[in-house]
Amino acid sequence: MIPIDRPKLEGSIAVGDKRRRRIGFSEFGSPDGPTIVWLHGTPGARRQIPTEAREYAETRGFRLIGLDRPGVGSSTAHSYDSISDFAHDFQTVLNTLGVDQFSVIGLSGGGPYSLAVSHVLADRVVSTGIVGGVAPVNGPEAIDGGAMGFAKHAVGLIDVAGKPIGKALSTALSVARPIADPAIGVYARFSPEADRELLARPEFRAMFLDDLLHGGSRRMDAPFADLQLFVRDWGFRVGDVQAKINWWHGDADNIVPYEHGVHMVSLLPDATLHTLPGQSHLSGLNWSLEIIDTLLDAWD
Repeated sequence: MIPIDRPKLEGSIAVGDKRRRRIGFSEFGSPDGPTIVWLHGTPGARRQIPTEAREYAETRGFRLIGLDRPGVGSSTAHSYDSISDFAHDFQTVLNTLGVDQFSVIGLSGGGPYSLAVSHVLADRVVSTGIVGGVAPVNGPEAIDGGAMGFAKHAVGLIDVAGKPIGKALSTALSVARPIADPAIGVYARFSPEADRELLARPEFRAMFLDDLLHGGSRRMDAPFADLQLFVRDWGFRVGDVQAKINWWHGDADNIVPYEHGVHMVSLLPDATLHTLPGQSHLSGLNWSLEIIDTLLDAWD
């Protein structure tokens, strides 16, 4: 695995009513520029940010912050009642880091959380980008199919076995460094062509491994908590999110079907769909600089 630069600043922030929980963060770029908060996929953690985006934060002069969700990395395990509850912890993190206005990027499972903070903190969000974001599978705005369609039927098993499985995965990752890179290779072998090409690039491979080993080796409850929340009521309606949303989605996505992105954009009052021809789920990260430029244009 090639070496990868550490974040400029990294730590955790006390959140919750009595500040008894913590949310982990990593920071790149310039502390004096516009702030973009990057919300990772499922699974993932605060370092799941492409190296070229980290370098771009430095050269273009913006602040790039990655956040753990509860139950991974430096974040305390916690069960929200709905996805919208995350916005309150998000706001505490912003206030603690001295951030007033922000843009947000949500990758895959980070998509619903990005919509939640854009809705709840509408007076502070400047721009929002979603990359292959998850759609509701229950309620009036639901759409069937994809990995979340499977999760909808497996939620009973997740409720019972999620925490034990998460603990076992975390234990395995704590000693798995020698076999982690070959494991990524095996995953890539069974992935669509666009994702295979992405994972063949050393810098992306190193980023995913760095994030997985630093985040997942401490705790791995977050992916199962995500799945539980995705299949519930999100605590807000997609159609009520008034923020300007830019949505990127590969038309060959094998995890969250392209039709889900089309469906979400049709529900959102002010959204633009950016179709990525021939791209699958992970390969949307190849467009990270274009996504960042689009979000920063709103600051001008």
